Amino acid sequence: MSKTLQLTASSLSRRSFLITIGGAGIAVTFGGLARDALGANMATALAGDYRPNVWVSIAADGTVSIMSPASEMGQGVMTTLPLLIAEEMDADWDKVRILQAPSDAERYGNPGFFGIQLTGGSESTRGYFSLLRLVGAQTRKVLLASAADILGVPVGELATEPHKVVHAPSGRSLAYGEIAAAGSLPDPLPQASEADLKSQDQWRYIGNLTMPRIDVPAKVDGTAKFGIDVQLPGMLYGAVLRAPVQGDGPANIDAAAAQAVRGVTQIVPLPYGIGIVGDTLEAVWRAKDLLNVSWTTSSRVRNYTSADLLERYRSIGRDLERTGVTVHAEGDAVAAIAKAATIIEVDYLADHVHHATMEPMNATALVTGDGAEIWAPTQGPTGTQGFAAELLGITADKVKVNTTLLGGGFGRKAEADFIIDAVSLAKAAPGRPVKVIWNREDDVRHGKYRPLAAQHMQVGLDEAGNITGWRHRVVADSIFARTLPEVFDSEGGRDSVVTEGTEFGYHVPSHLIEYLRQDNGQDVGFWRGVGLGYTKFGVECVIDEIAAARGMDPLALRLELLRDQPRARHVIETVAQMAEWDRARDGRALGLAYSDGFGAHCAQIAEISLDRQSGEIRVHNVWCAVDPGLAVQPLNIEAQMIGAITYGASHALFEQINIVGGEVQESNFDTYRVMRMSEAPEIHVTVIPTPENPPAGVGEVGLPPTGPAIANAVARLTGGVRLRHYPFLPDRVLAALGASTSSAG
Repeated sequence: MSKTLQLTASSLSRRSFLITIGGAGIAVTFGGLARDALGANMATALAGDYRPNVWVSIAADGTVSIMSPASEMGQGVMTTLPLLIAEEMDADWDKVRILQAPSDAERYGNPGFFGIQLTGGSESTRGYFSLLRLVGAQTRKVLLASAADILGVPVGELATEPHKVVHAPSGRSLAYGEIAAAGSLPDPLPQASEADLKSQDQWRYIGNLTMPRIDVPAKVDGTAKFGIDVQLPGMLYGAVLRAPVQGDGPANIDAAAAQAVRGVTQIVPLPYGIGIVGDTLEAVWRAKDLLNVSWTTSSRVRNYTSADLLERYRSIGRDLERTGVTVHAEGDAVAAIAKAATIIEVDYLADHVHHATMEPMNATALVTGDGAEIWAPTQGPTGTQGFAAELLGITADKVKVNTTLLGGGFGRKAEADFIIDAVSLAKAAPGRPVKVIWNREDDVRHGKYRPLAAQHMQVGLDEAGNITGWRHRVVADSIFARTLPEVFDSEGGRDSVVTEGTEFGYHVPSHLIEYLRQDNGQDVGFWRGVGLGYTKFGVECVIDEIAAARGMDPLALRLELLRDQPRARHVIETVAQMAEWDRARDGRALGLAYSDGFGAHCAQIAEISLDRQSGEIRVHNVWCAVDPGLAVQPLNIEAQMIGAITYGASHALFEQINIVGGEVQESNFDTYRVMRMSEAPEIHVTVIPTPENPPAGVGEVGLPPTGPAIANAVARLTGGVRLRHYPFLPDRVLAALGASTSSAG
């Protein structure tokens, strides 16, 4: 039984619902939505003293406040998660107000993410789904018990309708606000179990096609408050000049010109750079530019040149005598490939890519004698508490984290470097909040990029073209070795996020996956889709290469290999119908790819054209069919697919970070190329809910198939020219076309 199913079957302990006066906390001010906005609203504080648990409070006017435990960064969780509680407690969504939960992992931690508050890995809905439904059911039972006491009737004679308790025998009813005003909480508090949950045919909100997202109106009218918008009384500003090479620090500092800038109050030497504190953002940014610093030269990252390393990784992958950590082994793939009639042996490469969030890194911190308070667009409140506490030499309970809206996250804002900036400078100016905002150049040059990755793949075919063995070697640095070393060690050196996507549902009789970890000092991190963003590039393009070797339609081959995977077959068949797979295009071609990550099934077809003179690829259309399991918010799932496909196409066509001698060469959007609006394809999405399955993660599932679908379309358009290196830059495309011409000649 999966963890999700185990959680569904569990009941909530009484400890989960202990009521502490004020324990639910007050969230950072977000600003309001338009007053006439439909549905639930974002709020700044709890309403009412009737608190069945730490998640819900009810006011005498009927307002229901619900805590949202995950970080809202455009993926809609501030609507999805509270909606689960509202559904089960029978709340009127128009009377719901939603607050960002405070930093308190014991109360609000994600059961699917080690029990901490961390938003990422497409784990929010999957991790909280069962828990929050039980929270809603328990809230409903508390309301019923209170109403029974008020009405003087057995609780078994009561039922709920939207926002009220009804006693059918007498025709009486009590609105939730009336219960909150007149009723006391039952003691002991009722418990909730799976038996108390609504059946799917009773749902009003889950799966509803008309449910709006609560964060959108404020983002449209400009009243939404992100981390970068935080304003506090007496606030100072901070900036940090970092060493150009990770791991180096300041050797000599000439700060005379910087200190002379009007408004600068402090220069703060740090182990990794120099901080400036001042009265205005303009002053500290100006002073940062005027610092004259010589840096140490001892960092081993000075030996890091990404283009050279990627070629080294390719060589390591090809050297079959070099062993790595076995990720998966089924049958004897090595022997099967050795005996094969035909062997397909290829390399797929991926450059570093940057998150490029529209809101750059920022945080505001206040340090006092009592502890610290932080306002930040963070994906990881628990980690933020821990890093700040360690820096200040205090316990984590002395650090309060206010999580604001995030202007994009994609994994980057799960990191703590920008938090450490703010806390370090606030420590130097105790009693006054200090707000640090990175400029775009800081953001691009000091990222936590997706790892360089080289994949060496061998597939053996028998005389009939059937797969006999599949060997997949991933060569890359580790993310977990830095971010979750205890997990990395416990897994014997395996990094599941770096290699995820290498396992699949395709029917192959023998399958070997190996991870050959590299360690060259450069920090690498979680990036939307993480490992699947490049592993599915390799897997799905190799599937097309096998189809070509067999003279077979790549769609038909996938259906053959997925004969025991009905959900996978359904999305592939659906997307083929959407795109009219068999219809010829003049000057264009279609490419297909499929991904089964995060518990979902997603198939995409890209329609492209190619300028053979310039090497530029144009993506005209992308069709997407996705099975997310139980679809909590179908419209939001569609939106997530559109965003992920755009992100996926951008990184496949344009995005790369080049590091030379440890120094990042890109600095802003003029050098870190992303897809422009005029280049974005038309995107067509069909959501195929399968409510008998648990909800899947959807924030990342739409990204992995996009790049291989584009590459496979290029191969079909050009008669077999294969693009095997992300991104598909024009010079790389021209080189592939030239190599194909030379080979044909």
